[in-house]
Amino acid sequence: MLLLGAACFSRRYGAGRARRDLPAAAGQDMAPLRQSLEAHVSFLAGVIGERHMGRFEHLEKAAGYIEEGMTKAGLALSIQGYEVGNRVARNLLGEIPGSVRSEEVVLVGAHYDSVGGSPGANDNASGVAALLELARLLAQRRPERTVRLAAFVNEEPPFFKTGSMGSRLYARRCRQEGEQIAAMICLETIGFYTEAPGSQEFPFTPLRFFYPSKGNFLAFVGNFASRQLLGESLGAFRSASHFPAEGLTAPAWLVGVDWSDHWSFWQAGYPAIMVTDTAPFRYPHYHRPSDTPDKFCYPEMARAVAGLAEMVATLAGGEKMGGP
Repeated sequence: MLLLGAACFSRRYGAGRARRDLPAAAGQDMAPLRQSLEAHVSFLAGVIGERHMGRFEHLEKAAGYIEEGMTKAGLALSIQGYEVGNRVARNLLGEIPGSVRSEEVVLVGAHYDSVGGSPGANDNASGVAALLELARLLAQRRPERTVRLAAFVNEEPPFFKTGSMGSRLYARRCRQEGEQIAAMICLETIGFYTEAPGSQEFPFTPLRFFYPSKGNFLAFVGNFASRQLLGESLGAFRSASHFPAEGLTAPAWLVGVDWSDHWSFWQAGYPAIMVTDTAPFRYPHYHRPSDTPDKFCYPEMARAVAGLAEMVATLAGGEKMGGP
């Protein structure tokens, strides 16, 4: 009965065969990407540390670092500012124009704030580091669709699911302006992987029967309205990378399914998925002072990001990636 119940509210995307002949599968090609990811995380979570409205100077320093990275990659940069109390919070947006269907947007987002009391290495300097490297890897391509890379502010409490949540304001504006967002990919806590047996936990016990017990995979999570996007994204990732990946569509009431900026785009009626290492269901330092850069699995993260770059290139159409 439990298994039947799990099948009724969720859909699992089974394991696919990974391709071993691509650059994303070649460990020796990962060193530069791994080093860049580590440098980003070390600066954001190590040098800057806590990044939120209560540490506004730190938040602005992180924003400046992201602006510099996007500009260096050659992206056209825009800013959405809005008032929170007596300060201005900022969403940062870099864009690669589409060559054929420029009105259609593939949006990749990650929040750059951290929860109070934590330096936020995995949550979510990892997502921002990936965003910056995707900017670098994708900037010289000629996608058919427009690729937009967004660093969102104020995802963490007390702003989560409120009117001051950066991604919620942005998603609402996109809907009001008639933006055609074909896909929203949210990068949330993607830096921790382990081969330890029993290391992967789940918000609902029957899921244990369907998914690995080792926390060594990247998870693709969506609601039922986004199931086509999830299937296409996961398929593209598996075709490009040898990194383990699992997919799940489930209702928002399942704990953890809506825990990031993709939720904002669900509210606006856009297809959106979260890509994650599953955060507290695997990572013991989630939202703690111990969420520091030394807890990462950088080689695994680099392989995951290389696969994500190929995936985004596939979703956007046009020229394929040539490796990291």
